Amino acid sequence: MGCTVMETKPKDDDIPSSESIKKYNKGVKHLCETGIDNVPKKYIFPASQRNNENEVVLSLKLPVIDFAELQGPNRHNVLHSLSKALENYGFFQVINHGISDDTIDNTIDVSRRFFQQPMEERSKYMSTDLQALVRYGTSFNQTKDSVFCWRDFLKLNCHAMEDSLPHWPTSPSDFSDSIFEYAKQNKFLFFKIMEAIIESLGIICKSTEDNSNENDEALKDFVSQEFGNGSHLMVINHYPSCPQPELTLGIPPHSDYGFLTLLLQDEVEGLQIQHEGQWLTVEPIPNSFVVNVGDHLEIFSNGRYKSVLHRAIVNSNRSRTSVASLHSMPVKNMVRPSPTLINEENPRRYLDTDFATFFNFISNCELKEKDFLDSRKC
Repeated sequence: MGCTVMETKPKDDDIPSSESIKKYNKGVKHLCETGIDNVPKKYIFPASQRNNENEVVLSLKLPVIDFAELQGPNRHNVLHSLSKALENYGFFQVINHGISDDTIDNTIDVSRRFFQQPMEERSKYMSTDLQALVRYGTSFNQTKDSVFCWRDFLKLNCHAMEDSLPHWPTSPSDFSDSIFEYAKQNKFLFFKIMEAIIESLGIICKSTEDNSNENDEALKDFVSQEFGNGSHLMVINHYPSCPQPELTLGIPPHSDYGFLTLLLQDEVEGLQIQHEGQWLTVEPIPNSFVVNVGDHLEIFSNGRYKSVLHRAIVNSNRSRTSVASLHSMPVKNMVRPSPTLINEENPRRYLDTDFATFFNFISNCELKEKDFLDSRKC
């Protein structure tokens, strides 16, 4: 049973003030550490936007791509499955991806331990600068959100390691080494998945027995040229257990702005995607990655592969940890539909865009659902 929202005299926490704003900006973890029995008004979403506790919770087993088979003689069939997954869901789960269980376990473990540290340690990395090399924050965009979501995060710039690594947290003591190793392997996996996606779109001709080596090199060269110095942002998410989870959300519905997001999550359910008008809870597969289309890939594919709305819900029993790696082209590059995918039957559907346009957009308005991508449609 859920809790009923009662009409009561406003509490101090519900009255906007410099002190309450300062309190909320310290994050949900800090709020929970101070001791709360009810969700403050600042975190209560309108009833129409909440997770409806009276609806039957439907679970979803996303299409599964076996990375090992993708690299083998069955590649053609796996590419077909990949294409259908991206067309029908915008999501898939990848298994046998080559990143060791130890690396994955260490990443989740050190991420949890970062958020278990005292507020004084976490707050060293607090910033409202959306382009900071390291940024600890809360909600989605705490400078613009009218309602805060039940999430704290640590964002790490991973595409300019030589600049950002010295600024990464030094506590826990194994944080930088663990996350650095994970980031390298995650980037390599992104490259290999992008090679498959480029092939599935027909931008590089599919391999044949006669010219497989030549095509393989063409794929590698294309991905290396387009993404070799590409953007890589890692977002470590912490969703504390919530006394009234039916009133709030971990993250509201949104699409990701990059090409692909590779999500590593613990065993606690929380990710939901919108499919055929319903919110479905993704069933976690141990040591797998959830991979989803971002806005940039929707633009690049000229709408064939669509970024899909997704959100995170919370629960009253357990905290949840996830690590999202958002990959795209280099920050200064323009993202545009691939010329090979534009013709009379499939005209250009999107305007050129870049990161500067995106940052300007989210700096001046509250980001909702797919508003940014909608602004780039022809």
